[in-house]
Amino acid sequence: MKSSSLEHQPINSEVGVYDCEIHLKFRLIEEKGALRDRDQLLEMLLDAFACGSDEYLEPVQVQVEAQEISEMDASPQMRRQLIRLRNSRDLA
Repeated sequence: MKSSSLEHQPINSEVGVYDCEIHLKFRLIEEKGALRDRDQLLEMLLDAFACGSDEYLEPVQVQVEAQEISEMDASPQMRRQLIRLRNSRDLA
């Protein structure tokens, strides 16, 4: 029985895979037309929230949870990226 190459990778506590969940509720003063473009809505709202509170944005509720998960629960693409990150750190 062969083991996967992930099992042979050294454990690096600096890089991990996380499930993250964010619940944001805030009030925002914005032009009505800006909220009609659903493709850019999430990006605009996150940008506004990241800039912080001011007279145009009022946080109402913020809840953030992050939990480290097994690398095997990540997608193959994320596992490949994790291996690339670890290998690049070994070369530095």
